[in-house]
Amino acid sequence: MRFAICNELFAGWSLRQVMEYCRGLGYHAIEIAPFTLADSVEQVSAGERAAIRQMAAETGIEIVGLHWLLVKPEGLHLTTADAQVRQRTAQYLTALAHFCADIGGKVLVLGSPRQRSVPPDSTAEQARERALETLRPAIRAAEERGVVWCIEPLSPAETNFLNRAEDAIRFVQELNSPAARIILDVKAMSSEGKPIPQIIRDSAGWFAHFHANDPNLKGPGMGEVDFVPILRSLQEVGYQGYLSVEVFDYSDGAEHIAAVSLRNLQQALLALSA
Repeated sequence: MRFAICNELFAGWSLRQVMEYCRGLGYHAIEIAPFTLADSVEQVSAGERAAIRQMAAETGIEIVGLHWLLVKPEGLHLTTADAQVRQRTAQYLTALAHFCADIGGKVLVLGSPRQRSVPPDSTAEQARERALETLRPAIRAAEERGVVWCIEPLSPAETNFLNRAEDAIRFVQELNSPAARIILDVKAMSSEGKPIPQIIRDSAGWFAHFHANDPNLKGPGMGEVDFVPILRSLQEVGYQGYLSVEVFDYSDGAEHIAAVSLRNLQQALLALSA
């Protein structure tokens, strides 16, 4: 089982510093939030993209892919009634797919709750059709470039669109592409009212990425969630992707969070064979 961590935790660090530090701790990969590199990936030149890929090779770490995709540029939205905004969003999502492939990434995590919630003037069905239409060009680009879109189910506290894993699975099934899958996130799954191992089993074959965290917004093992049965379920369904640490409460400091999260995951993995 391979472990990754999201780079926005390390505010103020260079990308090389993040790579070197995380590799030194024992992480296998990092996951990149594009807004930490530029306001738009369209501003990142071909040379800069090649340099990021080379940097990962030099530091001995992999790039899982991208997440927090629509923080910047501002004004993008998946489900708005404004056709021009949706067109621009479709163009940017396509650019993200190419950027991910260019830097050596494999997955794109589409969470972005504020940029996908159903607008007050729209029905849920209208929003669904618009989201599918907006995503299709990016799905085609992902197929061409060998990357995978992972739609993220999020809690009702964050968005009113695609709140459960089963909802996200039905959505990606309509996209009908091997480049359309979902991601499972421990914090988000904790809002579903079903045991997390059951959600993992029910989602087998449909999730291509996994975020490790806790409903308290901290890292794995830094809250109430027991990760041993979670890792057991992941092994049972044959998941071979990354467990990527994504936290939202940075108050303990980046170095502490990164080290303790990895240690907790490693200990949970060892407990499976005890």
